[in-house]
Amino acid sequence: MTAVETQRPQLSSSYLPRSPALDGSDPEAKRAEMAEYFTSVFDRYESLFDLLANDAAFYDKPIALRHPLIFYFGHTATFYTNKLVLAKLLPERIDPRLESICAVGVDEMSWDDLDDTHYEWPSVGEVRAYRQKVRAAVLKVINSLPLQLPIQWEGTWWPIIMCIEHELIHLETSTVLIRQHKLEYVRSSPEWSPCKSSCAVQSAAPENQLLSLPAGQVTLGKARNADRYGWDNEYGHRQVDVEAFQASRYLVSNAEFLQFVEAGGYADDDVWDDEGLKWRNFAAARHPAFWVWRDAWYLRLMSEEVSMPWDWPVEVNCLEASAFCRWKARETGEPIRLPSEDEWYRLYDHAGVQEVSSAPASANLQLEHFASPCPVTEFAHGDFYDVVGNVWQWTHTPIYPFDGFQVHPLYDDFTTPTFDNQHNLIKGGSWASCGNETRRSARYAFRRHFFQHAGFRYVSSDAQAQEPNAYYESDRQMSEYAEFHYGDSYFNVANFPKAMAELAIAAMGDQPAETALDLGCASGRATFELARHFAHVTGIDFSARFVGQGAEMAEQGILRYTLTDEGELVSYKSSSLADLQLAEYASKVAFYQGDACNLKPQFSGYDLVLAVNLIDRLYNPASFLETVHERLKLGGKLVLASPYTWLEEHTPRAQWVGGFKKDGENYTTLDGLQDLLGKHFRQVGEPQKVEFVIRETRHKFQHSYSEASVWERIL
Repeated sequence: MTAVETQRPQLSSSYLPRSPALDGSDPEAKRAEMAEYFTSVFDRYESLFDLLANDAAFYDKPIALRHPLIFYFGHTATFYTNKLVLAKLLPERIDPRLESICAVGVDEMSWDDLDDTHYEWPSVGEVRAYRQKVRAAVLKVINSLPLQLPIQWEGTWWPIIMCIEHELIHLETSTVLIRQHKLEYVRSSPEWSPCKSSCAVQSAAPENQLLSLPAGQVTLGKARNADRYGWDNEYGHRQVDVEAFQASRYLVSNAEFLQFVEAGGYADDDVWDDEGLKWRNFAAARHPAFWVWRDAWYLRLMSEEVSMPWDWPVEVNCLEASAFCRWKARETGEPIRLPSEDEWYRLYDHAGVQEVSSAPASANLQLEHFASPCPVTEFAHGDFYDVVGNVWQWTHTPIYPFDGFQVHPLYDDFTTPTFDNQHNLIKGGSWASCGNETRRSARYAFRRHFFQHAGFRYVSSDAQAQEPNAYYESDRQMSEYAEFHYGDSYFNVANFPKAMAELAIAAMGDQPAETALDLGCASGRATFELARHFAHVTGIDFSARFVGQGAEMAEQGILRYTLTDEGELVSYKSSSLADLQLAEYASKVAFYQGDACNLKPQFSGYDLVLAVNLIDRLYNPASFLETVHERLKLGGKLVLASPYTWLEEHTPRAQWVGGFKKDGENYTTLDGLQDLLGKHFRQVGEPQKVEFVIRETRHKFQHSYSEASVWERIL
C-alpha cells in the first residue's frame, strides 16, 4: 500500500477525477482511486480561495444572507472531521472549537432573512493549518481502513465519499459567493480562467426556436446497488409517461432575456406571481443580478467584469425565469413555461446525452473548459444544446422524495429541510459542477429567489406540469397513526388494522361480500384490507384529518410522515399502497367524515360493519349500538373490537357501556354489548384478544389488547 502525499501539491491539471465507481475487483486500486479523488477535490477547493485578494475578503460578507467566506473555507474540512468522528473512523476531534464554529451554514429562508449573529471567526492562518491536519487525517483513514467492494450505503467507506461529494457542492456554491463579492476583494488566476470567446468581440446570439419531442416514458431514481454515489433524494423509483411537448433548442441567452428587460418585464406586475412580486419589490430588481450597467451592459464574472457576452446563457433565479416564461407566453400565444423535472429527463433521454466519462467533458462541466459560462452554441446534444452543463436549468418542480426515500443516518438533514414546496429542482449542472452534480440522477434544489450559476430553457406544452407531493405529516398523533396503520411492525406483533380486517373477512365465510363499512376507520388501513374481499368499502371517521390520510393514500398511493425518535429528533418515513400490495384496491374504497352516533341514511345496506377501537371513544356508545343494525343487511356481520378504555374525556360516565358495578356486581363491557345488541344480533363464537403496538418514540411503545367480538344481524 502506498501512502499518498499529504502536502498540497501544485495543481498539474484542470481536470478533476470523475466520481469513482463503487464496485470493482481490486480493493487496493480502488483505495488509490479514492485517495486521488479526495486530494484532487480538497486541493482544488483550496485553490478557489486563492482568488481572494486579502484577508479582509474572508470576513466581509459577499451577501448579507450568508456567512463570510472564512466559514466556507473551514466548513468542508470540519465536515470531514465531524462525519468521520460520528462514523467512528476518526478516534477524536482535531479542533473542537473550529469544528463547532464552522459546522452549520445558513439556510436562506427568505430574501429578507438577515443573519446578524456575531461570530468569533478563526484567522485565515488557523483555518489553513487546520485544513492540512484534516487532509493528513483523512488520508490516514483512506490508507488504512479495510476495504471490501462494492462500497455500500451502510458501509464504512460511504462517509468518506459523502464528504468528498459534499466539498464539491461547496466548491460550486463558493464560486457563486466569490462572484457576488466586491471586485477589489478578488483577483484572477490561471486555474480559474473564464471563457473569452464572446467577450472581446460582440457575438450575436442565435435565434431560439422550439423543437418537438414525442411522448415517452421516463424512469427516475436509482437503485441502492447503483455503481456511483448518490445523495438520499436520488434513491427510489418513479416512472411516468410524459406527453409530447416542445422545448427551446438553446438555453435562454442574455440577448433573448434582454427583450424581456427592454419590454419592461421587471415592472410588469402581470407576469410575476405573488412570491415573485414580493421578492422583486424587496430587491428592487430591474435586471439580472450579474448584469452591470456602465453606459453599456457588462457581465460580472468571478474576478472581473466583461463586455456583455450576449450569446452566453442568462443567469437568473427561478422567480425571474418564471416571469420571463409568462411574458413569453403572452407575447407568443404559446403555452410557455419552465419544464418539469420529468420533461427534463425526457429531453435528456431524447437528446442521447451520455454520462460524463472521459476528459474533456462534451459539455461545459467538471471545470474542464472554462471557469464561466460559454456561448449557448458551443456544445450540441443531438438537436439541442446544453442539455447538460454551462448553467443549471431551473424547473417548475419543487423537490420531492421518490417512493422508497430514506435518509442516511450520518446526514439526515441533507434533503429533508427542502421538502417544503419552497425549493425548486435545478437540472443539468453548470461549468462548476463536478462529481455527483454531473450525473443524470443528480437532484439539487434551491429556494426560488436563490442565485446559483443557473439559467433556464423553456417548453411549450398544454399539459399541466405535475407537482408531486413533498409534504411530510409532522403532527405527532397523525404520524403515530400513519405508522400504526401503514408502517413497521414491532415486537413481532402483526399489523393491527390488517389483522382486524382479516378477522372480519374470516367471519364472513361464504356470505355475499358486496359492501363493507369501516366505521372509525382512522387512517384507513383496514378499509383497504377489506377491499381485498369486498367489491366496495366505505371508510368513515369523525376526524377529518384521519379521513384525509386515507383519502390521500387512495388518491396518491403514498403517505409521508415524520416519527419522533427522541426529543426534537425525528426520522422520515414513507409508506405506499404498492409496497403493501394494496394498490389495485384503491379504486374500491371511498372515505367520508361522519359521526358514528348520527350517520347519514345513505350509509346502510352493508354486508359487514367493522368498528375497531371505536365504542370507548364515542360520546354516546349506547345510541350507536342500538341503531347499528340499521346499517346492515339481515345476516350481515358486525365486528367490534375495543380495549374498553373508558375515559370521561371521551365518554361521559353515565354513557359507559360497561366497566362498572351494576346491582353490586361487575358489569363488563361485553355484558353491556350483549344487552344492547341482543335484540337484533346473535353473538358468533367467543371474543378474541388481539394485541397491538403503537410507537410513540424510538424507545417508547404502547402494547395493548383489544377484545374482538362478532355479531350476526338476525332481526
